[in-house]
Amino acid sequence: MQGLIGRKLIGGALAACVVLGAGTAVADEVGKVGVDWLGNDIIVEAIKDPKVEGITCHVSYFDRGIIDRLHKGNWFEDPSDSSISCRQTGPITIGDIDMSEAGEEVFKQGISLIWKKQVVNRIYDKANETLIYLSHSRQVQNGSAKMSVTTVPLYGQNVVWTNGKPK
Repeated sequence: MQGLIGRKLIGGALAACVVLGAGTAVADEVGKVGVDWLGNDIIVEAIKDPKVEGITCHVSYFDRGIIDRLHKGNWFEDPSDSSISCRQTGPITIGDIDMSEAGEEVFKQGISLIWKKQVVNRIYDKANETLIYLSHSRQVQNGSAKMSVTTVPLYGQNVVWTNGKPK
């Protein structure tokens, strides 16, 4: 059972924002595992990097059910925990990506009614020829240290850079 103010309800309202955001990926639910009788689930979503063809990230997160929300009194948000794993799933073509230290946001979705977001950032590690994907939550205040990181090595791969490989 989906939570009262679960991701799909929040996500539905935010879907237009996510789709309209230039360069922001859309997640496809590929798995859902019930973890208890309270209706809590672990959701697994596939996210394709919109600027890097051939890379797919799988993100998992906890979706609280209505009974858990009623019991704990925290109706409007899911936990900040998430896990991420990204792999090459086809030929890699890299478009115009942000090369800064902060990288760029690839994906975000609401995990509370208003303020809290689950975010995936991509960072390019030029020295090691590696794409780094960081999954974390972003909040207006009381930020969370809960995060997960995964890497996709480019060394030795036949990578096409649409704007030329960075020097």
